[in-house]
Amino acid sequence: MKGPYAVLLGLLALALGVAVILWPQPEGKVLDLSTAIVDIEAGQELYAQSCAVCHGTNLEGQENWQSPAPDGRLPAPPHDETGHTWHHADSVLFNYTKLGGRAAMAQSGLDFESGMPGFGEVLTDQEIWNILGYIKSTWPARTQEIQAERSRAEN
Repeated sequence: MKGPYAVLLGLLALALGVAVILWPQPEGKVLDLSTAIVDIEAGQELYAQSCAVCHGTNLEGQENWQSPAPDGRLPAPPHDETGHTWHHADSVLFNYTKLGGRAAMAQSGLDFESGMPGFGEVLTDQEIWNILGYIKSTWPARTQEIQAERSRAEN
């Protein structure tokens, strides 16, 4: 297809992509990052500004992240493939980031003391998606596939 039809088709595809990102999601459901448009570079910058202080510059997490600290909270886990982030669906990752650990767990009926603050007042939904997109972009392809399947199963 050439000429004005190709341009029109391209514009329609772009408009559809933007509409998918901006369309309000039902409570508790969020976009599947495998189909969302994210800005990986912006996500990397935002990660460095908002997340690296706890989760590490290289997504390595804090030492002994699987053992509770003296305050009873678990240290920040790694977000690379050695951690458990990839074990969770996009909706869980998004809600945990936006609401904070305690509030996100409370939505599931769990009383869990978490040190993860909510970023919903600091970051836009798109910025959270960008950060999650950046984190996911660092995982090996097989890990990305497994996590994407979990996300699809949840939606």
